[in-house]
Amino acid sequence: MNKRLFLILTVYSVLFVSGSVFGVGESTIVLGGASSWRMAEYRESVTEARSVRPHPVLVLSSSSISTAGYSAAAGVLGNFVPLNESALDLSISFDENNPGLYRDSIGHYKITSSGGIEAADSSYARVGSGAALFGNNRPLVVTPDSRNALFSGGNRLNDFTIEFWLYPLNMENGEQILSWSSVRPSSSGGNFSLQRINCTASRNRLQWSFVNFFTSVAGVSSINIEFSGNAPVVPKTWSHHLVRFDAATGMVEYLVNGISEAIVYATPRGREGGEVYTPIAGSNGSFSLGERFSGLMDDFKIHNVCAGRSSIQKYAISGGRAETRAIDLGHSNSGIIRVDASGGRVSISGNDAKNEFRENGRFRFSDDAEMNFFIRSSENPYLLANSQWISFTPGINIAGIQSRYVQIAVDFYPSADGETSPYLNELRIVYVPGEPPLPPGNVTAVAVDGGVLLRWRHSPDANVKGYLVYYSTVRGELFGDGALLGSSPINVGYKNSLLIDGLKNGSLYYFRIAAYDHESGTIFNAGDFSNEVTARPLSGLPLLGLYPQGLEAASTNGANRFR
Repeated sequence: MNKRLFLILTVYSVLFVSGSVFGVGESTIVLGGASSWRMAEYRESVTEARSVRPHPVLVLSSSSISTAGYSAAAGVLGNFVPLNESALDLSISFDENNPGLYRDSIGHYKITSSGGIEAADSSYARVGSGAALFGNNRPLVVTPDSRNALFSGGNRLNDFTIEFWLYPLNMENGEQILSWSSVRPSSSGGNFSLQRINCTASRNRLQWSFVNFFTSVAGVSSINIEFSGNAPVVPKTWSHHLVRFDAATGMVEYLVNGISEAIVYATPRGREGGEVYTPIAGSNGSFSLGERFSGLMDDFKIHNVCAGRSSIQKYAISGGRAETRAIDLGHSNSGIIRVDASGGRVSISGNDAKNEFRENGRFRFSDDAEMNFFIRSSENPYLLANSQWISFTPGINIAGIQSRYVQIAVDFYPSADGETSPYLNELRIVYVPGEPPLPPGNVTAVAVDGGVLLRWRHSPDANVKGYLVYYSTVRGELFGDGALLGSSPINVGYKNSLLIDGLKNGSLYYFRIAAYDHESGTIFNAGDFSNEVTARPLSGLPLLGLYPQGLEAASTNGANRFR
């Protein structure tokens, strides 16, 4: 045999056995890296850090220095010094499951519900067992009720931090998330001027404005400040918002999900240096939460200190956990091949990050920091919680997972001394998409009196569980009604003929059929449609000879949702 031909055949045999060097038919879903960690919805003591890699990574949140285990920003701001319980000026958890019972757990403020607010339970809350649902232009009013309240009239505020979780439904321009209104003596004397803090939605971002709030040492002049975030606030997604003021430098910083979005200075020149204007709370003031806002708010807090920037310090030995939301692979019976991961171990000092980076394998380090990886799957995203977590090693093939939806969890554990954290840079889910079933062939439609008899050849796919029959009196439309078996589509199960009775004589009907290989309630994983066929029922047309022996009535469980 020619040596060149022998070499070609050898290479071909290797590729045939191995599947392909390039994995023909494989698809990849990327989490993290340049694709962001938005899919990692559940995070317990895990946050994002920007100073480790070119893109944000998941790391452990810093441990609280409070014996009560309290930390500012509910575990999101891992790059900031945690705050003690004693730093709280106001704390509204919204956990009471009744807006009329909402309260400030610190006792400095009075909470008044206007009656148009609803209480969301723990399944919708971001933190704790409840959240406030706004949508009727009725605010939650928060009024200072003690001279110890930071915003009590006449108080000179130094450092402060305001934070809350937000879940907007629409993020429409002009939505007002919160406002502070009070009055202060005018700098010209004799009159009073309005003092306001406003947080409103504008172009999918939160716009902040402070009017007549930051005041000179002598109290005779004020500076107005405005800023907004850079990254859009995504509707129907929880995001954390924090504004902090440093009286030493005049810095006002706005952070979203722990990432700095805007920095301005309350100084005459608008930058660091010179006299710092600090706030003086006006008289008869109050906060309005959610006055013109549709969505959820959770864990609203005010602190009497500025959450200061620091290195990642010490981590709780108990570690943390991140879980993705349900990840849709597109089709039923999609097969996971493997999950690749990159990450490492990091310690940060100032702006200097020292890290050990690796790809795949077991993420266990010499100082006992480690990450452990888990996956579970289901054909129904709402039933994932009923599936068992399966441990896997990144980069190693995973057997036995064939579903439309998967979910990944990662457990993070710090070093033995709690001084370094593992970090996750990126996840790549490599899978083979499941193919939807082929449609049935040779579809025919024969008109009878008041109905149409349909016949077809079974789909060649072995995993077909049944068929959906669509009908309508309008070409191109799929969802007709009037048949005795119900509205379109009709779930006929695994049959290849159907008499659709109860149709209007004289009307031309259009029919198409799709096979499905998975059914969950009224949700179907259906494939492409068959060719369209037509028939016109007419009075007097005989059924005799057309009705095949053994033809059974189709299921009347009309499928109004399918995939």
